[in-house]
Amino acid sequence: MSPKTTSGESDGTGEVILYCTQWCPSCATARNFLKEHHIEFVEVNIQKDREAAARVRGWANGNETTPTFDIGGEIVVDWDKKKVCELLGIN
Repeated sequence: MSPKTTSGESDGTGEVILYCTQWCPSCATARNFLKEHHIEFVEVNIQKDREAAARVRGWANGNETTPTFDIGGEIVVDWDKKKVCELLGIN
């Protein structure tokens, strides 16, 4: 399964958006984790989408912290596996 690549914001319906960069090792870890758990997600590269980068800065105290997740409208800044699992219902 490969992620969709688009810009946009979650509509709060359970969609998972992964805000990332191509060079970020934690982003690769998060991407692989989602794929391993068969979680469909939309991947947004904040280096190519400046509006998405601005959203991430708004959530991350002015920083472009990656990965950042939008899971059904709940924001998780940085790779917090425990919180991501909790929001996705993964034990």
